[in-house]
Amino acid sequence: MGIVISKSRCANEIVTLESGVLSLPTDEPTLEKASWSLLKDLKRITDSNVKGELFVKELFWMLHQQKDTFARYVALFQKDAFCPNKCGMMLQTLIWCSNCQKQVHACRKSMDCGERNVKFHEMEDMILDCELNWHQASQGLTDYRFYRVWRNKSETLLYKGKEPTLIKTMVEPKDAGTYRCQLDTVKSSPATIIRFHVKVLPKRTMEETLSSNTSERSGISWGSNKSSTTLQSSPLSSAQSHTVENMLRSLLVGLLIWGFVVLIASLVILMLCYWSEKNLGYSIDSIKAWFSTAKDAAQSSEVPEKKATKSRSQ
Repeated sequence: MGIVISKSRCANEIVTLESGVLSLPTDEPTLEKASWSLLKDLKRITDSNVKGELFVKELFWMLHQQKDTFARYVALFQKDAFCPNKCGMMLQTLIWCSNCQKQVHACRKSMDCGERNVKFHEMEDMILDCELNWHQASQGLTDYRFYRVWRNKSETLLYKGKEPTLIKTMVEPKDAGTYRCQLDTVKSSPATIIRFHVKVLPKRTMEETLSSNTSERSGISWGSNKSSTTLQSSPLSSAQSHTVENMLRSLLVGLLIWGFVVLIASLVILMLCYWSEKNLGYSIDSIKAWFSTAKDAAQSSEVPEKKATKSRSQ
């Protein structure tokens, strides 16, 4: 007996079983997981060739088990993935189990996502990052906007676009101050607002530049509205970083070349020692033969000289 049930109908059967309707929303991956689990058990029952009243009992028992499974899936989604934003407004696509239709749900929390205290050294690059971990999963986001906030509370738009970062090369003391980042949405209200308090430190000395290049860069921890985060290290300027990289690259290449030469010389010496140990008698005979050959050659050269001397004396 063939039974064809769509995924949404299967999920609806789980939810409405025993005249109970789960009112909690879920997402499409969770619904897909529950639907495939139901279809797998349904195929197992139909392939077992059970019939009549036994088939009905097996079917309802399977539906009862799948209802509990689906409830666990939904509870897990509610705990881990439902409105994961800690601040701001996230637009999340959800499926309501009463009608199995998709709807965009606004997860509204405080729009102010806190303030960040950051430090940069003069003549280095200033990078302000406005992206939060849930931005990629949100729907309906449009553009990031960065503003310079002046002391009289007026603002100047510095950047508008899809990139979540503001980059200012070769920062100067006049760049110190307050900056505001705002992520817009298709709705009237923004998704997030973050303020950066920038402090420009004096230019690094050469010793500080080299030490900062070898030390680990500290990460940024995002706190609540009252908390602040300090950026302990900032990127080196492009010219300084290229110089240090070239020095390290030259040193590494030199060490590799010397290491290769030492390795080849060691292998040659080991081969000669091994060959001399295995062929010691042959080496002695070769040396003796060479000396005897040299001696015979010397004697043969002396005979013509003696003859020539005798001929002159006569």
